[in-house]
Amino acid sequence: MVQRFYIDTSVIGGVFDTEFEEHSTILFEKIKLEGIKAVISEVTLDEISKARKEIRDFLKTLPADSIEFVTLTADAVQLADAYIFEKVVGKTSRNDCLHIAIATVARVDVLVSWNFKHIVNIYRIRGYNSVNIRSGYGSLEIRSPKDITGYENE
Repeated sequence: MVQRFYIDTSVIGGVFDTEFEEHSTILFEKIKLEGIKAVISEVTLDEISKARKEIRDFLKTLPADSIEFVTLTADAVQLADAYIFEKVVGKTSRNDCLHIAIATVARVDVLVSWNFKHIVNIYRIRGYNSVNIRSGYGSLEIRSPKDITGYENE
């Protein structure tokens, strides 16, 4: 069974950031070599379009069969609005909510992010999943790239 990891923009940018480079790079190598699908949304592509050229070009280095594109649906927008309504995060974190909602609606295995303030944060995760469950979706596993790659050789 192929695992599907929703990759937010911070992970792609992390390849070019000294703090996050090691584990971001390892994650993308796992995607290339182990058949993991990198699930990317139009929200991710929109955010990347505003980034530096090297970040914009990075996705082109991944094999086409390792990427799955998911669209922003009305259900995902409604779910993102529910996160804000329930005050899981504020209105200024709308794109973060869209990432979470798209990943939830697409039923990915894991959402991967370096955003510890609004996404990979135990209190936020509990809030997102509370809304998810009340809305008829399952819980979403949310992890940093280090959670996925950092402990394999220990």
